[in-house]
Amino acid sequence: QVQLVESGGGLVQAGGSLRLSCAASGRTFSSYNMAWFRQGPGKEREFVAAINRSGGRTYADFVKGRFAIARDNAKNTVYLQMKSLEPEDTANYYCAADATFRATASLDSRRYEYWGQGTQVTVFS
Repeated sequence: QVQLVESGGGLVQAGGSLRLSCAASGRTFSSYNMAWFRQGPGKEREFVAAINRSGGRTYADFVKGRFAIARDNAKNTVYLQMKSLEPEDTANYYCAADATFRATASLDSRRYEYWGQGTQVTVFS
């Protein structure tokens, strides 16, 4: 069983930055593919970014170079650095772990077995 705990969300003005963190339990974190998803008000959950066990990164098109995902296996933590935030980025951001071996981190939320409780990001103009 893997437990994921997100932190770092908050209220930020448009154009600002935030760094989200996701701390994972378990001794095999380095073998997981990790991802961030988000769900805005009245919207479906959508893919944001993913990083595989080798450090390969994938981003949603709307990120447009504004976000960066990273992992620190020594700390069992994955990060999402967000800059140039827009009101449209307002959402609950979820961390997810895929413990199944896949060479490429999936963009499909159904591939992720473990989820955190989410951290709220609110961007005001």
